[in-house]
Amino acid sequence: MNHHTRHDTQLLAPKNRIILLGASNLTLSLRWVIHLMQQQLGGGNEILVANGHGRAYGMSSQVLLRGLPGIVASGLWNQLASSGPRPTYALLTDIGNDILYGSSPEQILRWVEWCVEQLRQQSAQMVVTNLPIVAIEDLSERRYGFFRKLFYPSCQLPRHETVSRVRAVHRGLMDMAARWNFSLYEQDAVWFGPDGIHVNYWQRKAFYQDVLKRFSSSGLNDLQVSAENSSGSWLAWQRRPQFAYKTVSGRAIYCPQPSGWLADGAAIYKY
Repeated sequence: MNHHTRHDTQLLAPKNRIILLGASNLTLSLRWVIHLMQQQLGGGNEILVANGHGRAYGMSSQVLLRGLPGIVASGLWNQLASSGPRPTYALLTDIGNDILYGSSPEQILRWVEWCVEQLRQQSAQMVVTNLPIVAIEDLSERRYGFFRKLFYPSCQLPRHETVSRVRAVHRGLMDMAARWNFSLYEQDAVWFGPDGIHVNYWQRKAFYQDVLKRFSSSGLNDLQVSAENSSGSWLAWQRRPQFAYKTVSGRAIYCPQPSGWLADGAAIYKY
């Protein structure tokens, strides 16, 4: 797509708004998630994303030299408040990193509920993935210790305490879904790799197709066929999105939004 096509796309008023909140799994499959939702809703959508490896809903996170604020403190919410009303579809996923950063289940649930409240103000249709509790419970002490050290080197929580907090957040999200009437997706252990939290590489597309079926306006039975036949170039980044705000070695770096485009013309606001 050339520059003029991209510019013309931006001038069109978005028909719908897509909001994607998550961490590593969303980051690794972002193009597929956007592509599937664009097929579901049609093109020309406003797409707001808060993601990133190690991203937490409330806690600031640091992965190698890069730091990010918690999702609740990101600039996504200011952009959401300032843009015009339109049909809104939100996926909240990858909940749980806050546990390994030391947060209590009660605090984590308050952060997630705050996000839900903001989205409800936009009359958003929401799908939330619950914690993959069976996959996490299946972790042995040895595997838990290995992956905790690999992904959360500063964390000292023993396995039994982590599992206890995971269970509490899992129950809390079930209660929250009943109160707020959003769709809660229970994640089957078969999707997950040996660490219990990351979706298997070869199953990512099928996993998100299954998750996105929970949007009631879906035509995702048709999407599964058309997505299979899509050209890989259609999913390619025309320009990779950059975070609106991040720190690198403690230095703040800002980037105007939207900052990314897919080859199908989708503009991405990344926070």
